[in-house]
Amino acid sequence: MSSTPFAVDVTPDWEGLVKCIRREGTPPRVFHIELFLDGEVQGEICRRYDVLNGTKRDTPDYGWRRVTAVQEFVGYDFVRSRVGGLELKKNNLTTSDTAALARQRGRSFTDEHRGPITNWEEFEKYPWPDLANANTRELEWLQENLPEGMCIVGSGLASFAEWMCWLMGYETLCYALYDQRDLVKAITDRLVEIDRRKLELELQFDRVKIIWGHDDMGFKNGTLVSPGDLREFVLPGHKLMAKMAHDAGRPYILHSCGNLHEIMDDLIDDVQIDGKHSFEDTIECVIADKAEYGDRLSLLGGIDVDFLCRSSEEQIRKRVRETLDKCQPGGGYCLGSGNSVANYIPVDNFLAMVDEGRKYGRG
Repeated sequence: MSSTPFAVDVTPDWEGLVKCIRREGTPPRVFHIELFLDGEVQGEICRRYDVLNGTKRDTPDYGWRRVTAVQEFVGYDFVRSRVGGLELKKNNLTTSDTAALARQRGRSFTDEHRGPITNWEEFEKYPWPDLANANTRELEWLQENLPEGMCIVGSGLASFAEWMCWLMGYETLCYALYDQRDLVKAITDRLVEIDRRKLELELQFDRVKIIWGHDDMGFKNGTLVSPGDLREFVLPGHKLMAKMAHDAGRPYILHSCGNLHEIMDDLIDDVQIDGKHSFEDTIECVIADKAEYGDRLSLLGGIDVDFLCRSSEEQIRKRVRETLDKCQPGGGYCLGSGNSVANYIPVDNFLAMVDEGRKYGRG
């Protein structure tokens, strides 16, 4: 068995990654980015290539060691991390997982009909986290143990639209935007208060070099709620996150699924995001968005997840080259999937995408 699936070595370079996101010229190599690799994908990579060098699963910091080792092995320049102890509860449903690397506990999803908060009484009774319980154990471990050249990407933040849907249920939210707008406002205010505290803590770590908010706001044909409602209830929270990041000298990038064309100018000019992540071929092509928005922000990822699932290795390599030909010049592009490396993406296809990016421009 080969010790690596990659033809070219990569040395971690967080400074180069930040410069690329800031669009400071064509980078010397391709930089890669992913919101996350599913745990099953991480496990398969460790199994194939002995990435953990025999580290036992019962090691106390096993999870942090694994994600760090996999990120370094693949050639990423960062590990995402978040503040703990401020988790929120939602109503989840579970079904069986049919992926090749299936989750034994099944695949969970949020109940879109009814969440735990549908009225003021439930709002008052909801177990909102105590900000005093925030902990930074994972950030502390990474601060001390990340390999040289890698940085921390502060994350677990700014899911304001998502948590509006999850806490109320999407159907309930749609009704509430008509007849309980004060309740919607109270929920979003509480979410912003929690995430302000998270970000304050993350920014205390000098190895946190990028802040990554993640907040799905759209679907195939438009935004999940009206652009006006997003401007009133959601975008102010992102604007605060971006300002806090910028005041601390860090770029603020945003993962958001769906068709956001109606609020892209708001995100760029008012919120002032530095990069946009999440692309789906049925909505938009990252190459087209690079041409339209590339002088105003960075475009991140964009190799469609469905394409990665269904295509041959050569088709994937060809698309990577074509994407980089259009998006690499001038900086402001990082290679990656359109969303995340889910456990139903064939691992060989993911590795082919990464390998082609590592080889690009290397002769």
